[in-house]
Amino acid sequence: MCNSDMKYFDELCRAMDFLARDERTLFLGQAVACPGTGMTNTLKNVPHEKLLEMPVTEELQMGMSTGLALTGLVPVTIYPRWNFLLLAVNQIVGHLDKLPDMSAGGYQPKVIIRTGIGSERPLHPQHQHVGDYTEAFRLMCKNIEVIRLDKPEDIFPAYQHALERTDGRSTLLVEHGDYYNEK
Repeated sequence: MCNSDMKYFDELCRAMDFLARDERTLFLGQAVACPGTGMTNTLKNVPHEKLLEMPVTEELQMGMSTGLALTGLVPVTIYPRWNFLLLAVNQIVGHLDKLPDMSAGGYQPKVIIRTGIGSERPLHPQHQHVGDYTEAFRLMCKNIEVIRLDKPEDIFPAYQHALERTDGRSTLLVEHGDYYNEK
């Protein structure tokens, strides 16, 4: 479906509202329950009791997300920019991605990882905030699907797929910060 009226930011809000309706989901990260990033505004309709505000402890956050997934929850773990997600590589590549292999398929945690390519407009935040490591993560992770959300019409189906998938895989979804106001 291609609807020219779809807006990138609105589709993100619609996807978060959809995820929030599932009793298994919990949203965690920095600036999920408190203002702080553009992603915060996409969670405005998510019930407060589903939002777990985290300190700046990216690796701990991903470890918690994996643990929560092992209990049957579906964590939506939010890292506003790729450059922050890099601090959780050990947990993503060495643990979450490898659990299905290490357990011969016995453990298949489903985590929805949300990150973004930092916005450069109207103000460039400098190079440590605008990285795009999509291709590198596709190469490093064989059990985590990495999806870049380039168009508004990509967003809702990708998040729906991440929640409803039954193949035992986690999903890393990559948003574009500049598209929040441009598309």
